[in-house]
Amino acid sequence: MNAGEKGAVLVTGGAGYIGSHAVLALVDAGWPVAVLDDLSTGFLDTVPDGVKFYEGDIGDCGLLERIFAELGICAIMHFAGSVVVPESVADPLAYYDNNTGRSRVLIAAAVRAGVPRFIFSSTAAVYGVPERTAVTEDTPTQPINPYGWSKLMTEQMLADASAAHGLDVCVLRYFNVAGADPRGRAGQSTAGATHLIKVACEAALGKRERVAVYGTDYDTSDGTGVRDYIHVSDLAAAHVLALDALVAEPGRPLTMNCGYGRGFSVLDVLDAVDRASGGHIERVMQPRRPGDPAALIADPSRLRATLPWVPRYADLDTIVAHALDWERRLAQRAAGGGGAASDRAGSA
Repeated sequence: MNAGEKGAVLVTGGAGYIGSHAVLALVDAGWPVAVLDDLSTGFLDTVPDGVKFYEGDIGDCGLLERIFAELGICAIMHFAGSVVVPESVADPLAYYDNNTGRSRVLIAAAVRAGVPRFIFSSTAAVYGVPERTAVTEDTPTQPINPYGWSKLMTEQMLADASAAHGLDVCVLRYFNVAGADPRGRAGQSTAGATHLIKVACEAALGKRERVAVYGTDYDTSDGTGVRDYIHVSDLAAAHVLALDALVAEPGRPLTMNCGYGRGFSVLDVLDAVDRASGGHIERVMQPRRPGDPAALIADPSRLRATLPWVPRYADLDTIVAHALDWERRLAQRAAGGGGAASDRAGSA
């Protein structure tokens, strides 16, 4: 099937951080795209011209039915959801509602409409604190917070829907997503974001006074936690290739880790931001946070074996440079009186 032969790709949460990059990757690859986003954490100005935009909730059955009827959706990429782990601990029922309950509504509507393909934005949080540093898809799923559970429950619903209704499903489990579109079209704009590279770039530009380092006594090279950082544009490219795989080989459910298979410590990241900015971020050493593993690194062997995925930005300094460039763009917009988002005529 050629791109768009049987309809558009609906990207839920397509005005958010990762979703907006997936939209760009789909458009660049020639797919017709529609975005559904409630704009609670997304920004309308990240949606490219020519992409149909629907403002609304994935739990709105009537809206979903209208979208499916109007556009003849051939696949869903589902990014919409809440993603802050401490927030999920403080308000777990909200996370089960937004991430799991409303995903059930979306899946059910897709099945009723005969949408054949569904790609789900999942997370390494489904693994909890794994016993081994290099995490494969066969590592036991043992979430330690409601965020991880909410995503794992949705994975299970999709597996059951696939078995019962023939829905072709791909689950992509992300490790630490960072960076921004190299062409400056999108980036991480959410206020109060908790991702380390985003926080560090804000500190480098004076938006924060310092960066807290949680845990300095781990069994790692410098005592700080080690994570696998994947560039958001490489991740978006994996989504497009996953869609191609579902089209080419129906009936083959896919679950794949998304990372590079290489870890960097907190201090490695802060040093990289210092190099990129030419300054020095003040670091405040804090005790470990409960549940944080010493190291969490993807084994991306299945992803590389299944898809013709060749990362273009698998370099920490490149990831940081793109993130810092985006942060500077946000600062320039703010100084000019604009925000991270702007109104756009014609939204539905």
